[in-house]
Amino acid sequence: MTRTMDAVKPPRMTALRELHEAETGPFSILVGTILSARTKDESTTKVVKALFSKYKTARELANAKIKDVEKIIRPIGFYHVKSRRIIEVAKIIDSQYGGKVPDDLEKLVELPGVGRKTANCVLVYAFDKPAIPVDIHVHRISNRLGLVSTKNPEETEVALMKKIPKKYWITINDTFVMYGQNICKPISPMCHVCQIRKNCKHYTTENTA
Repeated sequence: MTRTMDAVKPPRMTALRELHEAETGPFSILVGTILSARTKDESTTKVVKALFSKYKTARELANAKIKDVEKIIRPIGFYHVKSRRIIEVAKIIDSQYGGKVPDDLEKLVELPGVGRKTANCVLVYAFDKPAIPVDIHVHRISNRLGLVSTKNPEETEVALMKKIPKKYWITINDTFVMYGQNICKPISPMCHVCQIRKNCKHYTTENTA
């Protein structure tokens, strides 16, 4: 996959990978993941940087006024709901965890608005812990390749965990997301440049029908 992307057009890093590389810390990655839902990576990156230039810690964000946060994150989708959500999460992180994001899946999914995908993203990008965050790209590509045959991201996560050796889990999301954004798109995937198409169930089915 990486060879294909590099051959066509070297892709920019995903928003979460940028935050990871910038060593912004677990809390910004948690907030960034929440904000990234239904939002382009470019917008997420800019908004997170702007937000944390003003609010450095969970406590500072917990004490922020909703209208002030809304002004900063306005460029992203559902900013009204997300403003309240990240302030609510910040209050819990500050009061229950001393300002530190837990590195435990069960504790993460207890946070409001944090599902398995978000929790797994935090484990991977904030703590370098093996997990498989399954978003629309991971779900789509896994099924197209024939790695799994599943109906939803939850089923895909379980199936991939059984099939993929644990040492590879930490790279799956970042690789598949970039591939899904650049090559294996939802509509009109660029199969003609894909260097793994011969091993792809979707490609072989489409071209033998």
